[in-house]
Amino acid sequence: MRPKKVILCVDFDERELSTTKFMLTTNGYRVLTASTPDEALAILVDQPNIKLVLVSEYDSLPDAISTRKLIADLKENRPFVPVILLLDPSAPDVQRIAADAMLSKNTCSTEQLLVYVREFTKSTRGPRKGSPGAIRCGMAAKARAMREVAA
Repeated sequence: MRPKKVILCVDFDERELSTTKFMLTTNGYRVLTASTPDEALAILVDQPNIKLVLVSEYDSLPDAISTRKLIADLKENRPFVPVILLLDPSAPDVQRIAADAMLSKNTCSTEQLLVYVREFTKSTRGPRKGSPGAIRCGMAAKARAMREVAA
């Protein structure tokens, strides 16, 4: 039996977090959850087998670090782990966020999200020693392909 692929879900809303966890778990993934940016970074550092990070936008919370900073910190720690951002489509400065894919919370169906999750968790060779940028380029190509599929 193949081990389940591990996904880290970050969302400040516990109800949304449990819904996403249930959906992914019932589709064969192992899901780790975090409700704060600090918790998410700690899990990412402690768990070397994470294949994907799903981040729900949370900039509207008081005293929260920005979603952009969280994603930058995640990418700094693990540049080869793809990040999918679930956001409000009217969010400002969306283009400057370094996520590998961005999906609208309001219009993205469960099936669409699962397509992205499957695509981004497909087995790859992993990062080559000393060249994490090569994998990032591969992720950008995957993101472009996924945008074409969704269109």
